[in-house]
Amino acid sequence: MKQLIITLCMFMAVAASAQNEKFIGAMQSRMEAYKTAKTPQDFLDISNSFERIAETEKNQWLAFYYAAHAQVLQGYMLAQTNPAGLDPIADKAEQLINKADALEPNNSEITCVKSMIAQLRMMVNPMQRFMQYGALATELLEKAKQQDPANPRPYALQSQSLFYTPAQLGGGCAAAKPIAEQGMKLEEAFKPKTELHPKWGKQQFEMVLNGCKQ
Repeated sequence: MKQLIITLCMFMAVAASAQNEKFIGAMQSRMEAYKTAKTPQDFLDISNSFERIAETEKNQWLAFYYAAHAQVLQGYMLAQTNPAGLDPIADKAEQLINKADALEPNNSEITCVKSMIAQLRMMVNPMQRFMQYGALATELLEKAKQQDPANPRPYALQSQSLFYTPAQLGGGCAAAKPIAEQGMKLEEAFKPKTELHPKWGKQQFEMVLNGCKQ
């Protein structure tokens, strides 16, 4: 009986390891797709792929996270051409990130995506929605900083937002550059927990810092 239990335990361990490797492989494949994505449809396809992974591996918050993140990036790309269509995209992204949040509460990365969703909703009509969603986006970034002071991504989002905000409204290089510099230092020291954890942000810092040299 003892030998049977040991054999069953070993079998379960091997099966779990194989399943984990399959999950990691599927995730890495979709993460690679970010590098070549150029259109809203590309990001929608990425989001759908991550959602399929998430629905199979229902306890993996990162799959829901990336599904929501790619959904928001799709919306950002459509902001200039179809602002009226952004709310349904934000709704979908919110649904996905809430599933990630239920699995991994109080997570700085998840809070960053929530801030991105608020920013997306503001883009529908910035003049009318700035007070509500602009304030919410900022509040969520401050929360993300508190949740993980070593995370550079709240600074990436904040510096980028300030860079595109007119100086008379508190933005511009004078406001964005110090945040980007602070975030870049965090970026250089940051080490993701695993190969699947978020590590984006450097591109945003470089964009702000290069833009503020001119």
